[in-house]
Amino acid sequence: MEQAVMVAGIGCRKGVTVDEVLAALDAALSAHGLGRTQIDALASLPQKRGEPALADVAGLLQRPLILADEAALEATEKKTLTRSEASLAATGHGSAAEAAALAVAGPAARLLGPRIAIGPATCAIAHAEARP
Repeated sequence: MEQAVMVAGIGCRKGVTVDEVLAALDAALSAHGLGRTQIDALASLPQKRGEPALADVAGLLQRPLILADEAALEATEKKTLTRSEASLAATGHGSAAEAAALAVAGPAARLLGPRIAIGPATCAIAHAEARP
């Protein structure tokens, strides 16, 4: 039996700080009545590979940071809930956080709600049910 998965997708501007990422993460978790320990992984876009705050937050939370692959991101196109022109111009995705969360959580994943934006960081939570 596969285990249920909960993924926090993170979108951010270049140079974001650990505190800014945590503020967006905590706001998104709080919006859904969740805590940090309920997250299985952090997700972001491949363009964020060199963003130190993302790796630092993953280390702080002792969770993997998974960069979504392009094929999985393409499949999320119609499942995202919000669209930011700034995100679209910068990343090719209307919501980097939502797309990353969905892509990493898997094809059966759904968003718990729209992304939460706090300053230069956004966070969306995706969940996939366990399968027998």
